[in-house]
Amino acid sequence: MPALYDRIGDGYAGLRRADPRIAAQLVAALGPPAPLLNLGAGTGNYEPADRWVVAVEPSVEMIRQRPARAAPAVRAVAQALPFAEGAFEAGLAVLTVHHWPDPIAGLRELRRVVRGRIVILTFDPAARPWLTDYIPGLAALDEAQMPALDVYEAALGPVRITPLAIPHDCTDGFLYAYWRRPEAYLDPRLRSGSSSFRALADAGRGLERLREDLANGAWARRHGALRERDSYDAGYRLIATA
Repeated sequence: MPALYDRIGDGYAGLRRADPRIAAQLVAALGPPAPLLNLGAGTGNYEPADRWVVAVEPSVEMIRQRPARAAPAVRAVAQALPFAEGAFEAGLAVLTVHHWPDPIAGLRELRRVVRGRIVILTFDPAARPWLTDYIPGLAALDEAQMPALDVYEAALGPVRITPLAIPHDCTDGFLYAYWRRPEAYLDPRLRSGSSSFRALADAGRGLERLREDLANGAWARRHGALRERDSYDAGYRLIATA
């Protein structure tokens, strides 16, 4: 059962640390504590500490990096969950659906085993954060791998979709987390925390242009107002079933 993060997950735990403000929004969306399935759980980021949790993760590397206090992890894939119908009261999936080989099948499986609220953090492939001006390949990749937002209602039933603004000092190093810290994208170590950068054949030309624009002031002229903002809608969406 090969998994993407068995290849690219080295050092993930150090670069991808749960942001407490995002975590609080996820917990609020989930509602009162109830038995929870965390699907695509990775190293355990965003697993609520106030309820019983079972994690599902296909990558041995990710499971290896889970801390001792994390919930027990089952190695399985989204489209074939080894649980009975309605086994969990709630479900959570954070920045993972785009990695599933068959997102629709995975969402339907999640709906099968969760009898109550499902909360998903994902990205709107129609969004165009400023970084895509420099690296258009990111926009193409988003369109190719991120399910359109209407997919979720088709697979899960009625959902509520709300923007999730990213704080300027976000501690989680996902792709567009550094929206107010453009210099961070020039650091290969920080870029390694994003699967999108790992998937791109060549981002070098765009990164060099970014480096030049930061030096000559062109980035500041176009996007400098972002330096004054505390949060930013980069395209991330919180999806919750009714």
